[in-house]
Amino acid sequence: MTTSTPHSVDRPTRGHYDVVIVGSGMGGGTLAYALKDSGLAVLLVERGDFLPQEPENWDPQAVFVDGRYKNAEQWYDASDGAPFRPGTYYYVGGNTKFYGASLVRFRREDFQQTDLAEGQSPAWPVNYDDLAPHYAVAESLYRVHGDLDDPTLARTEPFPFPALEHEDAVARMATGLRDLGLTPSHVSLGVDLRQGGGCIKCATCDGFPCRVLAKADADVCGVRPAVASGAVELLTNAYVARITTDAAGLRATGIEYRMGEQSHTVSANTVVVSCGAVNSAALLLRSANDRHPTGLANSSDQVGRNYMVHNNSIVVAINPLRRNKATFQKTMYVNDYYLKGTEDHPYPLGHVQLIGKLQGAMIRGQRPHLPMWALNAATRRSIDWWLFSEDLPDPENRVTLRADGAIQVAWTPNNVSTHRVLVREMRRLVRKLGYPIVVSESPGIDVNSHQAGTARAGLDPTNSVLDPDCRAHDIDNLFVVDSAFFPSLPVMNPALTIAANALRVAPVIAETARRSASADARPAPLAARTKEVS
Repeated sequence: MTTSTPHSVDRPTRGHYDVVIVGSGMGGGTLAYALKDSGLAVLLVERGDFLPQEPENWDPQAVFVDGRYKNAEQWYDASDGAPFRPGTYYYVGGNTKFYGASLVRFRREDFQQTDLAEGQSPAWPVNYDDLAPHYAVAESLYRVHGDLDDPTLARTEPFPFPALEHEDAVARMATGLRDLGLTPSHVSLGVDLRQGGGCIKCATCDGFPCRVLAKADADVCGVRPAVASGAVELLTNAYVARITTDAAGLRATGIEYRMGEQSHTVSANTVVVSCGAVNSAALLLRSANDRHPTGLANSSDQVGRNYMVHNNSIVVAINPLRRNKATFQKTMYVNDYYLKGTEDHPYPLGHVQLIGKLQGAMIRGQRPHLPMWALNAATRRSIDWWLFSEDLPDPENRVTLRADGAIQVAWTPNNVSTHRVLVREMRRLVRKLGYPIVVSESPGIDVNSHQAGTARAGLDPTNSVLDPDCRAHDIDNLFVVDSAFFPSLPVMNPALTIAANALRVAPVIAETARRSASADARPAPLAARTKEVS
């Protein structure tokens, strides 16, 4: 199944909009969808273009070895100044074009203060019940298939669609885990397995773009219906350089963006930043002016601080004598250690989830010295896991800008002792289940799929950037609607929470835009505001 690419504009058709949303990933794309029936004029701005549907979408060599779709600029490690290429993608739909479609709710406890081995995970200014009705809407929008078989779930209502059944190798693993006293559960997945849906449960879902658009990403489920409504205009290939304010610095007035060598401005009643935690912080910092010399919305000096990514490890369990013939492997997770630890480490350990079935080319970059035949032989006999443990917000883990404007990330992992215990426990389990060869590896600073926290929400304007509705404390009509607002990063995939939160704050944003509308705020004609970039 193919779907025609929706219309995007070469330049805005208006000089002024009720709402401008910067970024079309899970936050911005869902928000655009939520505003499509509001009666407001909305401009959605994306620095990339539509990702092409082509055979290479499903080619492991093209995606993982050749890096065909990698289009992010270099960032820099603040510890040594070394450049790195982040796991960030600039396309309509953002990183969701490549995500594994794991759409899980955070647990009730995740919004509360929690003691961890190396400190406290802070409480959120909103709770599970605030998000629960929006989780339900997001699950329908993103076609979530799931099951109520996880005892840590706070929900009782059924999922919109039934869970994906385990293939034989995964089913055997689930039986073995239950025999060891654990509770394997079905991953909540956003794929189009509805009647007449396009999902074929292929081996190239997790980490790949979907060639048939059957993965429930922000492009397909959020942006395309929003643009089709006629109320949302999509501007692609437009890099937003800064957010503009009035002379007093009290209100956001619009954005300045670049297309090629041209710089343009467009004004708005309300500006929403949804670029992903790192780029959202960078945009606020780039928007410094006389009234906000350290960056927009940064009177607390918290913009860019408290950067979080999960403590992650991949665990590849290999039985040389048993082929794993599963095609769509990512259907199971284990949450037995989500809220508890072990006798020697009595703190919550984290979340364990199967990932899409590894193929030799997918790990060539991590094992370049091994021949492809060996990598293929190993992955044909492996079952492959991703382990998450929570890290803690640390003000010294932060996003800053170098003198040349490039993004710089300072990140030292914390709560590492907990993650080591989780890896240890998982290695023991898979060996008991007949996989004698276990390889584990933790990624570095470049793997940042679950980035969060750089504009955290809170009640106190002195130590947070946003209020509970994701509105900047300093600027009434400026919002940040992505994982940057997270005060902590619970140990499951954040995508569904980003979407649910966008749905939650959409009415607040719409009301702010209506209240902010005034005739004298309208700018000069668009043609008069175009200039050459020097």
